[in-house]
Amino acid sequence: MKERRHAKILELIGKYSIDTQEELLRRLRDEGYEVTQATVSRDIKELRLIKTLTASGKYRYTVGQEEAKDYTTKFYSLFSDAALSVNFAQNMIAVKCLTGMANAVCAAMDTLHWEHIVGTLAGDDTIFILMSDENAAEGLSADLKKFIR
Repeated sequence: MKERRHAKILELIGKYSIDTQEELLRRLRDEGYEVTQATVSRDIKELRLIKTLTASGKYRYTVGQEEAKDYTTKFYSLFSDAALSVNFAQNMIAVKCLTGMANAVCAAMDTLHWEHIVGTLAGDDTIFILMSDENAAEGLSADLKKFIR
């Protein structure tokens, strides 16, 4: 549950300009998470979120570059718990996940900003990954298959 919540937090800070714990708490509750201020505070600390200045002069939560390396490990842990199969055709990869887990896995994947991924789309139990070319799709597909239990 914590990994799914962390993935949702990463998705939310990537999608919205969130600058306070209260706003993050509200958005998590809007997404159906039953969280407290203390939980959000701990999650911010565990995820090592930092506030950075935007072009508009306002601060927002982001992930520092050093911390992004830690997310690779968390992603593979989440991926191995959620993914059921990985297949590719041409420059498209389809990842079948446990029901309800595709959004969390996709959000975590997007946070990593992998090279050659043009875009991702998550449904309830399937993720579609558009790659820059067929070789990149074949390579990432082979890498992801290694982590399926």
